Order: sequence, then C-alpha cells, then structure tokens
Amino acid sequence: MTVTLRPATGDDLMGVGALHQRSRVATYSSFLPVEALADPTPEAMGRYWSERWTWERDTHRLTVAERAGTLVGFSHLGPDDEDDPATGLLNAIHLDPAEQGRGIGRTLMVDALDAMRARGWRRAALWVLRDNAHARAFYQRGGWTPEGTEREEHIGTALTLQLRYVRPLAV
Repeated sequence: MTVTLRPATGDDLMGVGALHQRSRVATYSSFLPVEALADPTPEAMGRYWSERWTWERDTHRLTVAERAGTLVGFSHLGPDDEDDPATGLLNAIHLDPAEQGRGIGRTLMVDALDAMRARGWRRAALWVLRDNAHARAFYQRGGWTPEGTEREEHIGTALTLQLRYVRPLAV
C-alpha cells in the first residue's frame, strides 16, 4: 500500500507525539537505560508537539507520512539553530517501529531536502545521537557527513552525546 506525505495539521499533533515516543523507545532502548525512556509519556509528547506547533508553525515544517490513513512517520525541519541563514535544520525523522526498513524514512528525508532547497537554503544540518549507529548509517547513505561538532543533551535522565551532520543542498 502506498505511503502519502502531507503537511501536518493541529489534529495530527497528539498522534505525532505518540509515534515519536514509540520510535524513541524502540530505537534508543539498545543504548539508553529504560528509566530514561519512560518519560515523557506518549500523551506528554503529544502536548510537547502541540506547544511546539503553536510557536513554530510559521517558520518550521512538520510533514506526516500516512499509509491507509494511519500515521506511520513524520519529519520536522526549520531554520538552523546556529543562526546560519543559508542552512536549514532537519530536526527529526521518526517512524513507527513496525515501518522501519520500508523506505518511508528515505522518502521523508528526500522530501525534507527538497523543502529546504525550496526555502533557498544551500546547506542542511541535523543532530544525531552518537550511539544511534542505525540512524548515523541512514544519514550517511543519504549524503550526510559528520561536521565535527558535538553537544550534550538529556533524554530523560540520560545525558547523551549528539553529533552534527551536514550536507550540501545542490540544486
């Protein structure tokens, strides 16, 4: 069955939050402690996306992927948080764990890169957890390379190391 992409609406945000939480638990549980992934709940993650949407919907793009009307993934992009006007930031690609390996992540990434080009950005950036080997390989296959910049961020109670990846947005 075909997957379709469309801009998210306010009605999607609780579902995006629940999917985001399922994706995090399934993906990060191999390298983060269970207690770090227990919070936030799917409902709290939905409220997080609702709040974020309130402030970012004019400057960011949230795209949902659906199969037969069911949410199976999403991407989120916006301006670079390093205040580089030529760079867009891919904030997230998350899939329902049952949808891994079906090409949906690649479809969301290609769509996000096209959207960044359409906004006039010449370069794309993202942050990925150092210990998330699967995601790092996915992005590297998509033409992303580590820039050499690192940051620490908490996921729940766990302090994680994130790596910044970049790629050109040639027309």
